Amino acid sequence: METFAKDFVVLLQYLLPGFITAWVFYSFTSFPKSSQFERIVQALIFTFLIQILVFFVEVSFSFFSQQYPASNWNKHYSSFFSVIIAVLLGVVFSYFTNNDKVHKKLRDWGITKETSYPSEWFGTFLKNITYIVLHLKDERRLYGWPIEWPSEPERGHFVLEQASWLDEEKEIPITGVSAIMVDVREVKWVEFMEKTWERENG
Repeated sequence: METFAKDFVVLLQYLLPGFITAWVFYSFTSFPKSSQFERIVQALIFTFLIQILVFFVEVSFSFFSQQYPASNWNKHYSSFFSVIIAVLLGVVFSYFTNNDKVHKKLRDWGITKETSYPSEWFGTFLKNITYIVLHLKDERRLYGWPIEWPSEPERGHFVLEQASWLDEEKEIPITGVSAIMVDVREVKWVEFMEKTWERENG
């Protein structure tokens, strides 16, 4: 049992940089957290990439140590650069996931039809920055500018500024209110308005 505990601690220490990368990634993106098994697999993959990058840092360190006198590489340097690279790797993965640049190139090359976004819901809101109309389950319609919206369609809230109720004939502004919050579970569907306000301002 004692040997197992030691091996488990060693394994956790080895996977720690990978878990740090995964933690940064999930903190900066809207992807739902995966199962424990998938997280361990992700940590293994991230740890493998981190170890490769740390190896190149060590080689570079050794090269410059020959040119300029410096201390020898040791496990403390490895631990330090592992954590730094883990954080940077998480930030890089988050950046390319949030802007779809890599998947856009892959779509242009015919390699995939997928996006980097966690769902069609998330991608649609990200690409359509405009006024929206929320069709509520009680048949009312709410118009406004979304400043926040749920990352997934099953839970969360919309927060609308410049909100108005819409009926068949006219728009009724909600006065004296800076913003209104609506539970996504009360919404049947969402309309994204044409950007006529851009042409009018232009």
